[in-house]
Amino acid sequence: MKPKVIVIIGPTASGKTSLSIELAKKIDGEIVSCDSMQVYKDLNIGSAKPSIEEMQGIKHYLIDEVEPTQRFSVAEYKKRAESAIEEILKKGKVPIVVGGTGLYVNSLIYGIEYEDIKLDEKYREELMNIAKTEERT
Repeated sequence: MKPKVIVIIGPTASGKTSLSIELAKKIDGEIVSCDSMQVYKDLNIGSAKPSIEEMQGIKHYLIDEVEPTQRFSVAEYKKRAESAIEEILKKGKVPIVVGGTGLYVNSLIYGIEYEDIKLDEKYREELMNIAKTEERT
């Protein structure tokens, strides 16, 4: 049986953050970010990442967790988000998933499983070399 989770989704600058924080204060909730850019440390411009002040003391998960140089997939997001939701529920609080990355949202609400795919680093390097060569011409 799936746990009850509130999901607030929509485009950047649509008011999701302020709505979710006000809701979390009223219902004793905590927020799980569902944004593919907010998960990265130091990528603040263009992601509408909430500041500490904007969070108003409401705990947020999956914000500033991954270095920009680190690979991060929807499979990893789903694993971390499910863990955060479980932690919130164990505290007796209400999980509120907030964001605009549809692939991440769908992985959670529809239970979509993604395989861990091995990356072909040699092929990736070849493509990077082609890109560098073409960039110069």
